[in-house]
Amino acid sequence: MKTIITIGRQFGSGGKEVGIRVAKELGIPFYDKELLRAAAEKSGLCEKIFENFDERPKSLLYSIAMDSYMFSLPGAGTSDSLEQQVYLATFDTIRHIAEQGPCVIIGRCADYALADNPNHLSIFIHAPMDVRIQRVAKRQNITPEKARSLIIKTDKRRASYYEYYSSQKWGAVESYDFCIDSSYLGLGGTVELIRAMVQHKENPVPSPTEEDPTQPAEK
Repeated sequence: MKTIITIGRQFGSGGKEVGIRVAKELGIPFYDKELLRAAAEKSGLCEKIFENFDERPKSLLYSIAMDSYMFSLPGAGTSDSLEQQVYLATFDTIRHIAEQGPCVIIGRCADYALADNPNHLSIFIHAPMDVRIQRVAKRQNITPEKARSLIIKTDKRRASYYEYYSSQKWGAVESYDFCIDSSYLGLGGTVELIRAMVQHKENPVPSPTEEDPTQPAEK
């Protein structure tokens, strides 16, 4: 197996759980917060800095407050903000991880970082708002109203981060190989669907109805 699976996800869609299960069933590494740890080790920055900037839109006030930290970065130029250095370190770590072999990577513009990788399969997982509210409220033991507010806030933050760094539309069908509603087949069914996608990517089978482009068309 050689496929690298990247998963973008709406908050509460079950995207992370799906990613964990896909990685476990395929026997490959899974990266979510683990990616931040790897990027911190690779760059020399403390992990807390990566957590503070994790999938968050540009924050002028926070950037100004933290930019003095950038001078601790090897080779950092005076024009490089800490925020930019964190993003670049994360970007480089994603590409480095992909070079090591098949894996599942959650969020953080990983699909954009690996856009030119022929072994890459990009997926976006979404679900209806009512389904997500129910899942988040139960998981975090909060009211449906608070769950809805948290979902909207988190999705807005993820979209701003993705669209700023990738110049692509977060959650749009044209930005990914596949967009999947996790409520349609359930989380287990979604896992099986992704496994089938991987199997097809690894061993593509041409359809018998497809015309051979090297042969003249029938008249």
